[in-house]
Order: sequence, then structure tokens, then C-alpha cells
Amino acid sequence: MSDPTLPVGRGDWIRGITIRQPWATCILAGKDIENRPKPWSWRGLVLLHAAKRPDRGAHRDPLVARTIRSRELHRGAVIGVARLTDCHQDPDGSAPCSPWAQDSSWHLVLADIHELALPVPADGALGPWKPSPDLVDQVLQQLPHLRPPE
Repeated sequence: MSDPTLPVGRGDWIRGITIRQPWATCILAGKDIENRPKPWSWRGLVLLHAAKRPDRGAHRDPLVARTIRSRELHRGAVIGVARLTDCHQDPDGSAPCSPWAQDSSWHLVLADIHELALPVPADGALGPWKPSPDLVDQVLQQLPHLRPPE
């Protein structure tokens, strides 16, 4: 994984994304697409927040079951950081851009995924949300290579 450099300051440079389990843990294990019903204009770093409420039906998907095997499914916490690089829909009739892409969904393309060793308890929200400076500081303590340049 690359070591992205963050912009200086605590301004408008990072967002949070809340994802239900087991999907959030799948991202930490290599899922490169997050499916959403609407497009997102945000590009850049996102805190990966595991929602308090799980998607119980997702466990029946064989790809999900293989991906989360032996992994803890934290909830109500930031569990990682990723870079959101694109948002698109697959053209009609084309093959999916990823095994994780769902038909007719908007696909958030994620890269530079970093898992936190210790999940940071936090509340999230639907859509992209702006994390508090305190939450960002707690996350950056675990990922010092992501801190803003001095």
C-alpha cells in the first residue's frame, strides 16, 4: 500500500463513510468497491466506520463468507481509512468492474486501505460525513504515516 500524504490543517480534507458489517470488514480484507444508491462527489480520504446495525443477510453470500472468515466484525467504530478515488456505474450490458460491484448501484472505488489495530468508537451517519478533529486525531495516532506534513 502507498503512504499518502494529507493536506496541512484540519480543514475539509477527510470524510467518514458508514458501512454495515460484514461489508466494512470485507473492505479491510480487499473489497475495492462500496455500493451506494446515489453518486458521491467526494474524492479523497475516508474514515471507514462500521455501523452499529449489521446486514445479517450478507453472510449468506459465499464471497463475503470467505472474505470475513476468522475476522472480528467490529460495530459502532472507525476500523480503517481508505482513499475514495472514483464513483461510477457500470455501463448497461457490460461486465461488473469488480466481483463486489452490484448491478444498478453507484460504485465507490476504494484504494490505499489501512486497517486500524484498535477500532475507535464513534457515531457515523448516512452519506459522507465530516469527522470531528478529535476523532481524526485518534485515528491518526494509529496511522502516523497519514499525518499532515509539517
